[in-house]
Amino acid sequence: MFEFVQKIKDKFYRLFFRLFFSSSFQSYGKKTSVIRPMKIHGAQYIILKDKVYIQDNAWLMALRIDKKPVLSIGSGTYIGHYAHLSCVNSIIIQEDVLMADKVFISDNTHGYSKVDVPFKNQDIHKVGSVVIGAGAWLGENVCVIGAKIGKQSIIAANSVVTKDIPDYCIAAGSPAKVIKQFNFDKQAWEKVSE
Repeated sequence: MFEFVQKIKDKFYRLFFRLFFSSSFQSYGKKTSVIRPMKIHGAQYIILKDKVYIQDNAWLMALRIDKKPVLSIGSGTYIGHYAHLSCVNSIIIQEDVLMADKVFISDNTHGYSKVDVPFKNQDIHKVGSVVIGAGAWLGENVCVIGAKIGKQSIIAANSVVTKDIPDYCIAAGSPAKVIKQFNFDKQAWEKVSE
């Protein structure tokens, strides 16, 4: 019974959100669903393509500092609960990406060079554009900060990605390192020697 009631509530909320808030976005695709977001800042800079599904309590932030930011989420992408996307420049999530719960993606960080000024009061610094390649999978609690993740790559749970990860790789750790790569000749994932 609980699941049935939850489905009805979610369906109602999706309809409510689409009717009253979808026009705030730069683009809001067909069959896209945003379930009870915690916060959306700068919707006019956010592109949600077709069949995007964003679970509840997500925080999407596109903040204009010196130029218009671009936060684009590709068709068929699924974003889990409590996701936090923070964009001041460019975050491009390509199509069919799978993100587990509590994923953090950012192209910026707070300044910390002035030790006599509280960090929260220092300037925001761009750290690099973010691209999440088509078909990639980000595990629970993954952080991506100013890096690119290749298509069909997997980032293990609790990893922190600060450097680019190539296509068809599995990366893990803090900082994340490639541990496996797909071998197309053998049609298998192979360990990467250090």
